Amino acid sequence: MKKLIDLSHTIEDGLVTYKGLPAPIICDFLSREASKDMYQEGTSFHIGKIEMCSNTGTYLDSPFHRFEDGDDLAELAIESVASLDAVKVVIPATVTAIGPEYFQNINMLGKAVLIQTNWSMHWNTEKYYEGYPYLTEDTAQYLRNSGAILVGIDSYNIDDISGNTRPVHTILLGSDILIVEHMCNLAAVPEKGFKFYAVPIKVKGFGTFPVRAFAELD
Repeated sequence: MKKLIDLSHTIEDGLVTYKGLPAPIICDFLSREASKDMYQEGTSFHIGKIEMCSNTGTYLDSPFHRFEDGDDLAELAIESVASLDAVKVVIPATVTAIGPEYFQNINMLGKAVLIQTNWSMHWNTEKYYEGYPYLTEDTAQYLRNSGAILVGIDSYNIDDISGNTRPVHTILLGSDILIVEHMCNLAAVPEKGFKFYAVPIKVKGFGTFPVRAFAELD
């Protein structure tokens, strides 16, 4: 049997994923107790309600996130987010600005490239938001030129957000290379020989949405 490895964080009420964006509100629309009045004895249902920014938990960025005329979630081919050949690159813990030297001699053509920094160990703490590892502009260009079709990272942002430019998002999404941020558990994945899935719901006019990202191993 194939082995599936979950690479996603759990979304909970009040979770802060990205500083400055609202946390999700998760509650009952119809509680199990209230539903008992609507059905015969012994029958009850629960209907939940969530108010949530699209950049919550482990999420995928489509080109529309950065570019008005880019493909939104509803326009993504299912083949672009499911059953992707994938490779993993492990970055030393001492590295903050991840340069292209860490991706040399790796076949990335037509593959999802997952970047393990282990920064996810700080998830849901104040440390997660500061001093995190990110890709440099040169690295984004190298990944694009090497034929990557999706880039994922287990960090706060794939870009350095200390300024007001986002070159990595611009380069990758401008080339229809999808991005998955806030991943976790990448240490459980081999460096090659696996499939990757990061499927969002099909929403028109949205560029970003949470995914249940996972790896499939033979």
